Amino acid sequence: MLELKNITKTYEMNGEDVHALRGVSTIFRKNEFVAILGHSGCGKTTLLNIIGGLDKYTSGDLLINGVSTKKYKDRDWDAYRNHSIGFVFQSYNLIPHQSVLANVELALTISGISRKERRRRAIEALEKVGLGDQLKKKPNQMSGGQMQRVAIARALVNDPEILLADEPTGALDSETSVQVMDIIREIAKDRLVIMVTHNPELAEEYANRIIRIKDGLLVDDTNPCTAEEISAPVADTSKKKKEKKARVSMSFFTALSLSLNNLMTKKGRTFMTSFAGSIGIIGIALILSLSNGINTYIDNIQKETLSSYPITITKENNDTFAMMESMMQQNVESSEEKHDRDAVYSNTILYDMFNSMTATVMDYNNLKDFKAFIDSNDDIRKYASAIQYGYDLNMPIYTTDSAGVIVEADLAKLISDSMGNGDSAMINSELSMFTQISMFEEMLTAEDGSISHEITDNYDLVYGSWPKEYNEVVLVITRDNELSDLALYALGFKDNSTFDEIVNAALAGESIENDGNVSWSYEEICEKKYKIVLPVEKYSVLEGIGGYTDISATPAGLEYLYNSTDVGTELKITGIIRPGDDAESTILKSAIAYTKGLTDHLIEKFRSSDIMKKQLADPSIDAITGLPFITEDTVLPGDAEKVTEYRNRISELSVKEAAEVYKYIASIPTEDYLTAIINAQIGNMTREELEALVIEAYAAEMGVDAQTIMGYISQMSDEELFSSIDISMRKMLSEQYATEVAANLRDVPDEALQMQLLSTEWTDAQYVLMYDEFMPATHSDSSYDENLKILGYCDPADPDKINIYSDNFSDKDMISEIIADYNKNAAEEDVIEYTDLIELLMSSITSIISGVSYLLIAFVGISLVVSSIMIGIITYISVLERTREIGILRSIGASKRDISNVFNAETLIVGFVSGALGIAVSVLLCLPINAIIHSLTDLTELRAVLPVAAGVVLVVISMGLTLIAGLIPSRVAAKKDPVVALRSE
Repeated sequence: MLELKNITKTYEMNGEDVHALRGVSTIFRKNEFVAILGHSGCGKTTLLNIIGGLDKYTSGDLLINGVSTKKYKDRDWDAYRNHSIGFVFQSYNLIPHQSVLANVELALTISGISRKERRRRAIEALEKVGLGDQLKKKPNQMSGGQMQRVAIARALVNDPEILLADEPTGALDSETSVQVMDIIREIAKDRLVIMVTHNPELAEEYANRIIRIKDGLLVDDTNPCTAEEISAPVADTSKKKKEKKARVSMSFFTALSLSLNNLMTKKGRTFMTSFAGSIGIIGIALILSLSNGINTYIDNIQKETLSSYPITITKENNDTFAMMESMMQQNVESSEEKHDRDAVYSNTILYDMFNSMTATVMDYNNLKDFKAFIDSNDDIRKYASAIQYGYDLNMPIYTTDSAGVIVEADLAKLISDSMGNGDSAMINSELSMFTQISMFEEMLTAEDGSISHEITDNYDLVYGSWPKEYNEVVLVITRDNELSDLALYALGFKDNSTFDEIVNAALAGESIENDGNVSWSYEEICEKKYKIVLPVEKYSVLEGIGGYTDISATPAGLEYLYNSTDVGTELKITGIIRPGDDAESTILKSAIAYTKGLTDHLIEKFRSSDIMKKQLADPSIDAITGLPFITEDTVLPGDAEKVTEYRNRISELSVKEAAEVYKYIASIPTEDYLTAIINAQIGNMTREELEALVIEAYAAEMGVDAQTIMGYISQMSDEELFSSIDISMRKMLSEQYATEVAANLRDVPDEALQMQLLSTEWTDAQYVLMYDEFMPATHSDSSYDENLKILGYCDPADPDKINIYSDNFSDKDMISEIIADYNKNAAEEDVIEYTDLIELLMSSITSIISGVSYLLIAFVGISLVVSSIMIGIITYISVLERTREIGILRSIGASKRDISNVFNAETLIVGFVSGALGIAVSVLLCLPINAIIHSLTDLTELRAVLPVAAGVVLVVISMGLTLIAGLIPSRVAAKKDPVVALRSE
């Protein structure tokens, strides 16, 4: 039962109150057909809207089944309209972009009815009004009568207790009006129907109760409720009440469906809006694509580069960064020292440089403990692609050159021997640059002992096979199948004497003829013999004397060692490799590469040799000479003791020994002799004469013009110039004097030389020289540590170098963090110091690219925000266009939140389409962009690629921004008065 108690409704218009209802009171039965009559503007529609919960009364009370609505909240009115009220409007109020079936289903959807059930009930309702065959039509495809029947079906589909009809036949012809009224009269048999009309004949014919309204007052009621009806017990409707009070809510998918259907009716505008919104997405996506492509390219370069530039920790580390920081700090300090610009002042570049060098301390790393840490800890191995331990192995490798001469396969030795042939500073300087190049190198090994993928992935096997045994090696050639001529000479493929001839020709300033493109077959390369003869294998025991002698010092001894099957380790070239065509960086720098197995084998050979065992067993005795080492307690003879002891010894020398001593001492000129000759020759010369002498003596030999030498010596002071000439002349005169003495004494009998030695009065300095040269040693000139180095001692637990390889900078950073953590817990003397130049270089490049990308994204993001604001404006326009739809939805029970969701769904759809369109366009634009990049550069691996995750994130960002932009319009839509909204056109 519905009861109105003194209901008033007042509107404010132009600052004045307009009283639409003035204390209306009445009671409606549970089922009856009530017609409310009155002229236009009398308040009958306002009364109907208040009964239907669309409008709120100003005062009074509306009781629903005896329950006051004074404390009803918005959600209570929404549930009331959805479950208890069915509206039939004069203008039908169907949603034009929804089908007939969807219009009827909408009320059930808001009620939370399942899809299957609401479909069944909607079809049943449409069949009842005779439209069972019109389900898929849109409202604009139907007649007025059909649309009103759809409205009736929508009103009845939720089985409401009350049907409110506002001028239901006002827009229909008479025949159709009769059909509609017959349907409404049939409905009134089992529920309350309240119809507003201004047609008295229609009311008289169909209604069983007529209420007349005039100027907001109820002036007549033909069939009011009696006192008995009011006091009659009400049927138990608790279950029904419970159902009616259920909260209603439109699902978000329904909101999406409504918005999508609305957008589909305006495809052109929707596309243009989405495209405008996608411009910012396209810009950001292209920037991310390029940035990702560059970073991916850099990552690949990193992986290749990091194989060539691992984290290298050496026993001795000179902190280059500390020196650079020291110099920079000194530059800053010196720049702060101001002076007037009234003269030419000296800066302190030289002082600062040497001061920084002396301030930089050489760090000594305890690699023994650090290796133990690595071997016992899996943290580093988790991020390292490979770990290589380097040892300072003394492993002379011999072969024969093309002339069959046994030579050491060592570039440094080849060059040093050739450099001894001349005194040209320029030639020697140029050749010395190559002395650090090693011909043999250990290959990187994987955890299982096999050759690392860093090698096999970056090098192609041209011929033969990869090494399997410890004594198997591979030859490394260039991509063009070449080896440098220096390497060919060092490895014995060319005659070493030819190399000497080339050096001599260069010293003489003669032209050098190229021997052309000489080649060797793969088979010839692999047949080349190389043999490692370790230092401990060169020594032979001196029987009866004690100690050892180096038999490699003589050609016969070297030949024996090279050809013996009992000594040394013979190497076999099993394969030839070259860098792959797609390898960006090559890790191997030497001509011949061997495995870790060879290193382990040689270390074991060192440690198990007899001489090494003997030396390790007694650190106080030199195992090579059998003499004791000099210690802190050793007392050595002074010069006076040497003079006395050798004077006494001279008379005890044999004839041959005395002759050798005399030849030696007689060939050394005294200082007085040298000084007298030098003073006689240049003592009276002027500086100009000295300069002319230097230029004449050195211009031809140095291979440079006189002007260059003059420019060099002009910077020297008189004292420096004289000192330089004095040193050179003393060396030259000493050599000439020794040559002349040797020639004069060549034919003199040993007996005569002995007599001369005994009869000459020698100076103390000369006696000291004799003692130092000929007196049998009582102590070793070496030390225990020096001997271990000479013998090639190597402790596998104490490497000289550790190389830690990683595939990317993130892994490398993690390794650096682990080392930093190790240093925190280590003693001060065990802290690991190393310099990582490649990290600074590559990480700086990545940071620059990221910074530029972020800056560009920030600029492009502005357009994205502008696009979002535009979408917000368009959403507001959509709110204005769909105002009536808002009223319809509110009339069937949609809440304010539901209305907000409808427009939020619309902005999400537009945002999704904008994002997806932007991503699609960006992906397509990447194709010509990549073509342009490849045409302008040779970097075929560099290509713009949008990451999938970035694409998804951009779509989500687009949806988020459009959602935010639509919050205000959606809130405006939610706050619209449903009564006003239903009146809008």
